[in-house]
Amino acid sequence: MNERIEISTEYIQLGQFLKLSNVVESGGMVKVFLAEFDVYVNGEREQRRGRKLYLGDVVSIPEFGNYEVVREE
Repeated sequence: MNERIEISTEYIQLGQFLKLSNVVESGGMVKVFLAEFDVYVNGEREQRRGRKLYLGDVVSIPEFGNYEVVREE
């Protein structure tokens, strides 16, 4: 089951997403986190913190879980 992360904009960058989902505590930790942990966006390995995530995208982090980007209600 995917945890739903709500956004109110058209997209969110992966670095911002990791902070919003409480995977990292600050933006400064994002680069190090992406270097140390496997992060997948829609099944593809991703290391760019600026990667844009859109509604319906699924972010999978094996040590943390699966997250789906959804529209804020």
